[in-house]
Amino acid sequence: MERRPFGRTGLEVPVIGLGTWQVFDVGPGEMPRVREVVETAFSLGTRLVDSSPMYGRAERVLGEALAGRRGEAIVATKIWTPSADEARRQLEDQLRFYDGRVDVEQIHNLVAWKEHLPWLEREREAGHVGLIGATHYQESAFDELARVMRTGRIQAIQVPYNPRQRRAEGDILPLAADLGLGVVAMRPLGGAGAVIPEPRERGWQERLGVETWAEALLRWALADPRVHAVIPATSRPEHAAANARAGTGAPFGLKERRLVERLAS
Repeated sequence: MERRPFGRTGLEVPVIGLGTWQVFDVGPGEMPRVREVVETAFSLGTRLVDSSPMYGRAERVLGEALAGRRGEAIVATKIWTPSADEARRQLEDQLRFYDGRVDVEQIHNLVAWKEHLPWLEREREAGHVGLIGATHYQESAFDELARVMRTGRIQAIQVPYNPRQRRAEGDILPLAADLGLGVVAMRPLGGAGAVIPEPRERGWQERLGVETWAEALLRWALADPRVHAVIPATSRPEHAAANARAGTGAPFGLKERRLVERLAS
């Protein structure tokens, strides 16, 4: 699988990651399936995994699924609370789940970012946190996200980016490139749990050189060199394998990107 420098952070990441929203918020009976998803993804080169306290049991479940693989993983998770005390409890839980370190700690949806940055910087100095990032799922929040980026105090961002959500191309991606920030694209297959439907037009697989529509959407996002990784979530090992294929082969050019955009419209 292709790997890319994560901005100017010094980290290198595989371009296909694994999201956990909804699909890892499960009970003990579902753990064998979750482990199979993680095993399949990692066997094909995935290393970046993303979670959040917002995702119910997903952080704990991910930690259990990474047993024996934590040293291979790049764990990105989030702080999601306006409370300083609760934020520290969230980090304590994460350090317990992930063997004492979070590789990328993100301020989820910019909640109380001014309050969280100082203590997160201290945790980074202490070695508990690798990089500090910020996320937002709403394009309407991009002006505020840009303000956070310009502080020079974060090293990574996570934003929605797919053929139907492209506002990041306007200001956020150019600014991230200028500042040398790592960029993770959330919702690469569509927004709010709704996957962009597969086109009915015939022959698009051959024209794009892909096997699945998900592969086409992931490769569309990765064709932008300012995007370093995408994090599709899945509950099925076969989908994890299909997603991983998007990180191999020749990248899309302008012709392929425009075709995907038309098919997705």
